[in-house]
Amino acid sequence: MQRIENLIRILALEAVQSFWKTSMEEGAIQVQKTRRDFKGDFTVVVFPLLRHSRLSPELTGETMGQFINEKSELISDYNVVKGFLNLVVDQKYWKQLLELELSSESYGKTDVVASAPKVMIEYSSPNTNKPLHLGHIRNNLLGHSVSQILEASGKQVQKVNLVNDRGIHICKSMLSWLKEGEGETPGSSGLKGDHLVGKYYVRYDKIYKAQVETAIKEGKAKTEAEAEAPILAEAREMLLKWEAEDPEVRTLWEMMNGWVYEGFKKTYERLGISFHKTYYESETYKLGKEIILKGLNEGVLYQKEDGSVWANLEDEGLDQKLLLRSDGTSVYMTQDVGTAHQRYEESEFDSHIYVVGNEQNYHFQVLSIVLKKLGYSWSDRLYHLSYGMVELPEGKMKSREGTVVDADDLMDEMESTARQMSDELGKLGEFEEEEKSRIFRQVGMGALKYFILKVDPKKNMTFDPKESVDFNGNTGPFIQYTYARIRSVLRKGVDVPKAVGSQEMNDKEVALVRLMYDYPEVINEAARALNPSLVANFLFDLAKEFNQFYHDHSILNAEEQEVVSLRLLLVDAISRIIESGMNLLGIEVPERM
Repeated sequence: MQRIENLIRILALEAVQSFWKTSMEEGAIQVQKTRRDFKGDFTVVVFPLLRHSRLSPELTGETMGQFINEKSELISDYNVVKGFLNLVVDQKYWKQLLELELSSESYGKTDVVASAPKVMIEYSSPNTNKPLHLGHIRNNLLGHSVSQILEASGKQVQKVNLVNDRGIHICKSMLSWLKEGEGETPGSSGLKGDHLVGKYYVRYDKIYKAQVETAIKEGKAKTEAEAEAPILAEAREMLLKWEAEDPEVRTLWEMMNGWVYEGFKKTYERLGISFHKTYYESETYKLGKEIILKGLNEGVLYQKEDGSVWANLEDEGLDQKLLLRSDGTSVYMTQDVGTAHQRYEESEFDSHIYVVGNEQNYHFQVLSIVLKKLGYSWSDRLYHLSYGMVELPEGKMKSREGTVVDADDLMDEMESTARQMSDELGKLGEFEEEEKSRIFRQVGMGALKYFILKVDPKKNMTFDPKESVDFNGNTGPFIQYTYARIRSVLRKGVDVPKAVGSQEMNDKEVALVRLMYDYPEVINEAARALNPSLVANFLFDLAKEFNQFYHDHSILNAEEQEVVSLRLLLVDAISRIIESGMNLLGIEVPERM
């Protein structure tokens, strides 16, 4: 069915042509939802039409309202308030929408066709020197949800990950393991591989700080002590050996990275995260170096006396950017240039989205400029989805000091909190233990995901585990419980046919249909803004509206059979949209709670 707004625009254009003998672009007719304190469903803004009608706003609106009301069965009534024409949609349309579209599993989603825009979206991008933490969780959940939403809006989406598996930070973990590990492995320690490697990254920082403190006590300046710490020199030497493909260093690197990948795999599975392809910095940095050296030879870049290679960005209002160190080793920008080039060669994307925290705003600004300087016309197709930091009530986290909130530990805590709160509420007393465990997992993960995704990505946020599992308010469990409540009603009414019937819908029923009608536009706007919070908060509004309806009106015990049939059709449609929307957020909805 065609969108109501479009039908109203067509009718409004006909009115303009009929009465004032002029033509207008369809987009010039402003149609918006009627404000709650006025009667109506959609409002035509009359003011832009006055230059054609040469009448007062009230008379212009009245003329157009009468024309639309008489011309189409879509509109059953209208009223004019100053320069606004409020139109009431006939119930026949809402019923038709409920019966034909809202109850469809695909409602709100656009089919992906071969000619659809290609969008590549990179998220996660972990380092192999530590496990995933709370900050990574926001990154992964955003990336996955935005991918789902983009696909639902009709885009061809390719989800990719870039593993930062080389560099000085990786060498730090390797070096401290060599010094103090005594052959410890995930098997011998009982630790997940990423946790074990992270343990030695933290240990490196302690050794480094101890050496700096000793040097300062011996009379060195702080900056000199930090730059000349022996363990830092060893880490730099190890990086040079790695780039020279030293067999011993490469063997150690492969072993420890292997431990980390096994750990990451388990965490991703638990988060419900997946990728179409994973890139590795160790495989793309060489291409980046080749591109940078080519840019140097062509005079696009320049070299300093120490041999380092730089880009001059002063014409763009920025500074000088290092692209290759004096010892020939690459930096993050180097491999990002190589990775972007490789990806475009492979897929010729229409847009490439990097899901990375806002502390990297400068980095991605520079990446686009450098690629443009190097002659890549597609550099303007890169977009940085810059999101705010996530903290706990206690404050910020620091990886090197071991004060981060580990992703695995947090997920354990979420499931435990869900179990505790369910036990307190006595909701799952009669369930078997296996089903209880599954529901605790669904509720715990749903609470975590929803709490993070309901916040606009651009905003910093504080994550409170207990608040997120509350069964009341704007939380994942509240929406999950609403879904389970509807499914319970539908199971009880399984033998009753669902149909709209001939009776009038009441105001609450119309309000629910009107709210569900917005779902496709919510998806499209969330895709345009790369903002899953629009979907999350729409679902909360829908769940809240349903619960008020459930409180005020009986569904299965309504006096007339036609009313029961209509309400079962209505709540079935609500459950489908909740399930669909929660899926876009990566959240499972339990059939029973």
